[in-house]
Amino acid sequence: MELKTDTSIDAMYAAGQVVGRALTAVRDAADVGVSLLELDEVAHQVLRDAGARSPFLGYHPSFAPTPFPSVICASVNDAIVHGIPDGHRLRDGDLVSIDCGAELDGWVGDSAISFVVGEPRAEDLRLVETAERALAAGIGAAVPGNRIGDIANAIGSVCRSAGYGIPDGFGGHGVGRRMHEDPPVPNEGRPGRGLRLRHGMVLAIEPMLIGSGADGYHAAPDGWTLRTNDGSRAAHTEHTVAITDTGPRILTAR
Repeated sequence: MELKTDTSIDAMYAAGQVVGRALTAVRDAADVGVSLLELDEVAHQVLRDAGARSPFLGYHPSFAPTPFPSVICASVNDAIVHGIPDGHRLRDGDLVSIDCGAELDGWVGDSAISFVVGEPRAEDLRLVETAERALAAGIGAAVPGNRIGDIANAIGSVCRSAGYGIPDGFGGHGVGRRMHEDPPVPNEGRPGRGLRLRHGMVLAIEPMLIGSGADGYHAAPDGWTLRTNDGSRAAHTEHTVAITDTGPRILTAR
């Protein structure tokens, strides 16, 4: 794990702002009838205009059968994370989660949002709002002297108290010159446990919620997309956050 200098954190902020602009552009473009491939191109154009590259495009972890083919993950309705953009055209009421990264001058930013297209269902709005509250709680615990378990417990407490499930084994991570660095940041855990937080650590904090309260999920045939076992809807939010002596600094603010 690399502790970043203040100069490096500033550079990561620049990368994070590209991500923020890309996510804002995608959300603005998302409408009934728009395809996920069209949203991917919207994000790709923002990255190109900024002189940034995508850390998602061509990423090939050991669990995946093929490299990831897009610059965003687009997960709709029962897809939790890692959805591959395709020709699916958004329908009224679709719950959409978009995850995006950008690498600029050797530093990476990573962030995700969830939103509803068209006329929302009340239960979907509550799910998205709870995901945002869980993210805010996790960020609030990201201060020097706390531990990774304090972030995990803050996220998990918000999710569980609202009656939502948490997919086991997936959560946040360190981020810096690579998209995934140590340490892992679970979305549920015991306070006071794990690595102690220090100035210069940079973490991607990313709650993932399953609307039914169940924790089960499975991989879709594409080998990437994770879907809920019971068909219930899911939400995913994320920010890249620097641990500093003056408090958490959100590097991907929109």
